[in-house]
Amino acid sequence: MGGTPDWRELYTERLCSPEEAVSSIGDGDVVWVGGWTSVPVQPCQALASRAGELRNVTILNFLAPFNWDRPELLEAFHIVNFYASPYDRPGVREGRMDYVPVAQFREGRLPPGIDTGIDVAMLPISEPDEEGWCSFGAATWFSPGVSKRAGRLIGEIHTDFIRTGGDNRIHVSQFDRLAHFTLETPPVPIPPRSEETELAAQVICTLVASEIVYDRATVQFGIGDVSAALPVFLGERHDLGIHTELLPGGVPALIEQGVVTNRHKAVHPGTVVASAAAQIPKDELAYIDGNPNFEFYDFTHTDDLRVLLQFENLVAVNNALPVDLTGNVASETMARQVFSGTGGQNAFATAASVAAGGSVIVLPSSSLSGDVRHSRIVGGHPRGTTVTVHRGFVHFVVTEQGIAPAWQVPPPASQ
Repeated sequence: MGGTPDWRELYTERLCSPEEAVSSIGDGDVVWVGGWTSVPVQPCQALASRAGELRNVTILNFLAPFNWDRPELLEAFHIVNFYASPYDRPGVREGRMDYVPVAQFREGRLPPGIDTGIDVAMLPISEPDEEGWCSFGAATWFSPGVSKRAGRLIGEIHTDFIRTGGDNRIHVSQFDRLAHFTLETPPVPIPPRSEETELAAQVICTLVASEIVYDRATVQFGIGDVSAALPVFLGERHDLGIHTELLPGGVPALIEQGVVTNRHKAVHPGTVVASAAAQIPKDELAYIDGNPNFEFYDFTHTDDLRVLLQFENLVAVNNALPVDLTGNVASETMARQVFSGTGGQNAFATAASVAAGGSVIVLPSSSLSGDVRHSRIVGGHPRGTTVTVHRGFVHFVVTEQGIAPAWQVPPPASQ
């Protein structure tokens, strides 16, 4: 008697090269390619190689590690960006790409801007298990929701992807084409901390961990070079929970130390909840793999304001570019120039402020641009600056100079 057929036997007609996988994409199609750690690099390369034969193909992406900003590609592809990276920042600023800020997250719906008709979604996935289930690895982001709404799915199979609980799975039968990933994983499009930022982050995170985060709090870590450093400074706290969009390094050690127990979370008690993990060591990924203490969900769940408002112990720690003297936070533009994107910062800051009084903004007090030092605490934001978080939803601004309770700062008198 034969054993259970291998998934390769069951889906042999769908296994193909990246070039064959993207061959069905045609003129006028809208194609989702994801962002950051959820970009299928080889299908993107294969699709880019067809630029000479395609026209008016729309590419939806965010914080991309793949460079679409090339003249030969822009003739064929219309790029829509939801969160700018170093690769596409110049193209967004100079009008070669469209930038659409995405900020309304509601579970079960794609956010406005992403909720266009998606013809093809290209998604990185793990190999199927014995029952045919794949995971999105350490990066669910929007993949669960997009996969339910796209017309066709192309899967890029990674043999090293981890598995978690939550919404982090999809059945292999849903994919029209499957191609194995055979390259080196590309670096994330985030520059490392400078020595100056590293030193500032150590002071800032020490202040936040010792003076603001309290025992039994549920903590969110924002994307950025200061807030993502916070976990390793939380060793003196007790019974913390974690509900965050991005999971940085250092959390497994906190679980082993008994610092993170997730016992006092209003939603998903007992588990660390995130949408993705990024820039964490391989040994921590191995710790997370199959660990029931971790659940990854679609971004529209982790950042749904209706979910976040249930946490009456939420401390949200987020980064900023500059902050003005009244507490208004700019995190996505430098004057009129797009730098990043809205992301979930506004949702977490609003929820932490309304439900728990724990909205925290962290940043170095100044930074170097060339040979010129600029203060990041400003009297007023330059004309055209997008305010990501209104001062009414900020409780503390923390730099290496100390902690400023934002609600105690009166607005400037009118002139």
